[in-house]
Amino acid sequence: MSTQISFLPKIDRKETQRRVEEALETTRIYKQIGFVRRQLSSTSSYEPRFHGPTNKTSDPAGDIATWNVDQEERLRKMTERVEWAVSRLPAKLRMLIQKRYLESEDALDYVVCSELNMSKRTYEREKPRAIYMLAFMLKLEVIDNDVA
Repeated sequence: MSTQISFLPKIDRKETQRRVEEALETTRIYKQIGFVRRQLSSTSSYEPRFHGPTNKTSDPAGDIATWNVDQEERLRKMTERVEWAVSRLPAKLRMLIQKRYLESEDALDYVVCSELNMSKRTYEREKPRAIYMLAFMLKLEVIDNDVA
């Protein structure tokens, strides 16, 4: 009996799928509602503070402004990467991902399956294939270190 040598790493399928689905969901939300900025709130505290001067300065407005700019840029870049990766998928897989993850938050597998005129068995084979391809294109794969 011969053993086939594989140069592809063994991946943790559940964690990889979770990471890809999280990226797809973040992209869908960002495209639907845009970026939600943090706001500075300055509510006085009614608790007395009994410590001396700490000589530490803070700039909450600057911290929030920096966070808003950095997060919005990170989300914009991630959305572009996800859209690019999805556009590189074969047509059938691209439609599956778009209908299941990018168009509606309440899309269910059996509904998408019927909309694409796929059998349940074909859908269950093609969806993990699309997730796997996206994971490698987006560099979201999780390597399984428990290889015996």
